[in-house]
Amino acid sequence: MIVLVLGGTSEARALAGALAGHTVISSLAGRTSSPLLPAGEVRIGGFGGVDGLAGFLRERRIDVVVDATHPFAARISANAVEAAGLAGVPLLRFQRPGWFAEPEDVWHRVPDLEEAAAVLPRLGHRVFLTTGRQGIGAFAEVDECWFLARSVEPPEAPKPRHLAVILDRGPFTLDGERRLLDEHRIEVLVTKDSGGAAAKLVAARERGIPVVLVDRPPAPGGEMATTMDAAVDWVTRKVDSG
Repeated sequence: MIVLVLGGTSEARALAGALAGHTVISSLAGRTSSPLLPAGEVRIGGFGGVDGLAGFLRERRIDVVVDATHPFAARISANAVEAAGLAGVPLLRFQRPGWFAEPEDVWHRVPDLEEAAAVLPRLGHRVFLTTGRQGIGAFAEVDECWFLARSVEPPEAPKPRHLAVILDRGPFTLDGERRLLDEHRIEVLVTKDSGGAAAKLVAARERGIPVVLVDRPPAPGGEMATTMDAAVDWVTRKVDSG
């Protein structure tokens, strides 16, 4: 059984390790210069669209595909569904659950980064951005705010006029997030509904800091798992039925 795991997320790396009894090929987009690599064979870079991915599935005789990309990698996920259909390969979407607000949370859900930028000035002027470097450009015209952005790689233009950058990679501790919010006098947190570790949300809740939360894009159709056990079980069932 040959399994193609798409994505450089922590879930993708963990799944590659959990499927060590199979031949696993992990595919990373290559957007960071020093990615954390999973166990097994790794390929880095795009496939050249739907046709390129479908061709790869046929050429490497892939038996199943698990799309474990970031919840906001909508185009990659859509391409994976289409390519798997063309190649006749079963596909599972493995995606961590989104976040749910607690009673003390002050969340403002928005559909996209542009709307997040639009609501910021009325919520506060010292903003902690955790949208990833590719999302920072959406805030380039918000001159009323000072931004602290955290990302793995330095952001590229366009960028906000008043911007400080922290280059760091998670996971982040609750104590660390508390210190960061306090030291920089953060008034608003902006993040995507990526799910997973939520220390920054807890720290914001404790301080009554409003959170602008960008909703996920719609997931493509098909089978989905939200836990490691469910994903491994799906692959195992495909092996047994194959």
